[in-house]
Amino acid sequence: MANRPVVPAPHRATDDPPVLIRGGTVFDGTGRPGLVADVLVRDGVVAAIGLALDAPPDATVVDATGRWVTPGFIDLHTHYDAEVELAPGLGESVRHGVTSVLVGSCGLSFAMGTPEDLADQFCRVEAVPYDTVRPLLEKIKDWETPAEYLDHLEALPLGPNVTALFGHSAVRAAVMGLGRSVDDRERPTAVELATMVRHLDDALDAGYLGMSFNTLPWDKLDGTRFRSRSTPSVYAKWSEYRTFARRLRARDRLLQMVPDLQGRWNMSLILGLSTGVRRKPLRTMVISLVDSIALRGMHRVAGSVTDWANRRLNADMRWQSLPVPFELWVDGLEVPVMEELGAGTEALHEIDVAVRQQLLADPAFRARFRKQWANPFAPKAWHRDLGEPRIVGCPDGTLVGRSFADVAAERGVDPLDLFLDLQQQYGNDLRWYTVVGNDRLAELEYVVTHPAVLIGFSDAGAHLRNMAYYDFPLHLLRLVLRAQAEGRELMSVARAVHRLTGEIADFLGIDAGSLAVGRRADIAVVDPGALDERLDEISEHEMVGMPDLQRLVRRHDECVPAVVINGRLAWHDGAFAPGFGDRPGYGTLLRAQP
Repeated sequence: MANRPVVPAPHRATDDPPVLIRGGTVFDGTGRPGLVADVLVRDGVVAAIGLALDAPPDATVVDATGRWVTPGFIDLHTHYDAEVELAPGLGESVRHGVTSVLVGSCGLSFAMGTPEDLADQFCRVEAVPYDTVRPLLEKIKDWETPAEYLDHLEALPLGPNVTALFGHSAVRAAVMGLGRSVDDRERPTAVELATMVRHLDDALDAGYLGMSFNTLPWDKLDGTRFRSRSTPSVYAKWSEYRTFARRLRARDRLLQMVPDLQGRWNMSLILGLSTGVRRKPLRTMVISLVDSIALRGMHRVAGSVTDWANRRLNADMRWQSLPVPFELWVDGLEVPVMEELGAGTEALHEIDVAVRQQLLADPAFRARFRKQWANPFAPKAWHRDLGEPRIVGCPDGTLVGRSFADVAAERGVDPLDLFLDLQQQYGNDLRWYTVVGNDRLAELEYVVTHPAVLIGFSDAGAHLRNMAYYDFPLHLLRLVLRAQAEGRELMSVARAVHRLTGEIADFLGIDAGSLAVGRRADIAVVDPGALDERLDEISEHEMVGMPDLQRLVRRHDECVPAVVINGRLAWHDGAFAPGFGDRPGYGTLLRAQP
């Protein structure tokens, strides 16, 4: 794919002291080999790259000897839409070298709609507390239009740079009303569809990168009015999706899509949207290419078909993928894979955990759950092998560290009965761990080297108790180093850096991912000697702005000694700069170029 021209955003003159990063191996984000050099940052931009640069008298000097100096990493799939309002520094990403993030994924966006509608759409899908998000939006929402929302984001004291997609669910609910937008009997009128397209055009004019959609019926609404219905984007027909796709194609903007894993029938239609036979291709991102334990081999089928379509049908489709095993930690039943089962949705429909526990004791409910669980023809994203998950937290400490199947065998009961018994007895005090996919090294390496893959699917800011992929770029770099230690070359370090920076920026069409003189200075310093088993350590820390919620994280601060954003040293030697996240001047809003 040819590089798209990007007009760099204007930079600022500042009173901040210069930063001199001395003696590191510099990778510029293009894939070219790294060179040992100094990098001088002044007035928000890279002022010089060279050997033995003189340090200005007031410069902060960062010793990068033996370390890598790269463009700041890009996270192309987050749900930071709520967290950026509570803690705009987004420090869990920044401390791992991420300097640009994309919000508005999966059809979900705060671009327009009432606070209640937006909270109903966002919170259950992304496992973010409703009782925090709805009052927050009611307090701070000062925008009505998509353009005003970007202006709102731009005014926040951002940590990383932020860029956005326009959410289909948000505009559908805002135009049709949430109730009609999640009623399968309803269709938008011609006037309503034209109004939605006009809002899309306005959003693209304002600088949104494109539009995100969702066709997965397992993603459910929160709140009480339409609880457990799918999100609005799911109810659209393909004629509606195609209408938006035509506008995105005409304007060379992005389409992001969550496919229907329940039926797996619509991947060919998504691929068809992207094709460019006798027309321009449509830049398309799909979620996600994973070596799934539940469906072995499908990642290779999908990878081969996508590669063929990109080469032969002039498509421009990319899969978002993680360079790490796909792991989940679960409190009780609070995890999206439970929505695969109608009975799982029935249980999660009950907001009161005590009421849910009563339902779990009901023999009729259990019969429904078992029948759906055992259906060999039902699609699934989770393998449901109860010999694999491990109990990691429980009031009965004798169960910790053991699988459900192991405990069931000891008690002489069926594993699924044991699973439901423990759910009924302990509710969300039962915490367990499972691996969904990417558990085989050779297949994970296939995923991360596939030409139709973009590295990144962190879901940062969502699933706060389930996942912790804020550090995903470091895991790709570790894969590269481990292959080298075994005498293999998975890819060069320069190529890995390109995959995490310039390649993503080029596909998105944003001013990021480059380390070059005159460009905005977004820089990560990485210590390759620390990319070891420390990356596997997991812990829980209090979530800012969400009382009593412990967020799951991986923190290995020695891996990234320094991060520069917009020319300012944001993170250095295990600490954020004074005022980071509270005052402007670090991250900025990255708008698509007209």
